Amino acid sequence: MNATFVLLDLRRITRNWSAMFFTAVLPTFFYVIFGATVDAKGADIGNGNVAMYVMITMAAYGAVLAATSVSANAAVERVQGWGRQLGLTPLADSAYIAGKALVAMTVAAVPVALTYALGVATGARGSASAWALSALLALVGSSVFAVYGLLVGTAFQSEASAGAASGSIVVFAFLGNLFVPLSGGLLAFAKFTPLYGYAALARYPLTEGWLTDGSRDPLWLPITNVVVWTLVFGALATYFVRRGRERQ
Repeated sequence: MNATFVLLDLRRITRNWSAMFFTAVLPTFFYVIFGATVDAKGADIGNGNVAMYVMITMAAYGAVLAATSVSANAAVERVQGWGRQLGLTPLADSAYIAGKALVAMTVAAVPVALTYALGVATGARGSASAWALSALLALVGSSVFAVYGLLVGTAFQSEASAGAASGSIVVFAFLGNLFVPLSGGLLAFAKFTPLYGYAALARYPLTEGWLTDGSRDPLWLPITNVVVWTLVFGALATYFVRRGRERQ
């Protein structure tokens, strides 16, 4: 991995203030509205309170949005000729991919850190294990959507694909029980959508699987959801990458 390449790429991304606002600042803004200022924020839920539940949810959303955006842009760079330029340098493909993965995870860590810091300052409460494990799961789990961003970027091969990938995350968030508590048939459908398993797994150290409608998800359910969607995204991304090479 080339440290200079990683640092330059991080500097380039963080200079884009509008993108950083939506990936880093916006999730904390959502937490303030839906978690830190609501009357029920101190109500008990699992191993913590409602404020912590919303905090984890918004941190996970921000991490996914950041990872998707960075990886989608990286895929577009490759298919639009940046890959050929890099081919003239000593930087290997494996080093490029590892560098982009590190950049994606670093950017994804920003909304997690900001939202958790704000949670500490505004009354989010939970057990020490819930704090540590939920943050770790939110960050590591977002790597699934780095693969998703790569998939969309290589499939559509245009600058608009990065925006489409990020925009689709908003739809997945609504369908995945992140923004509005679902119930009945909608909740049953949500359990098959990409963001449901990831968000449920991030919240598991707090909720232990209990949902707002009184039902409970066994641990295998969010794990299975994450594994299946990782395989689906990975297989499709591999297909589109190979198809792109054949066209070149």
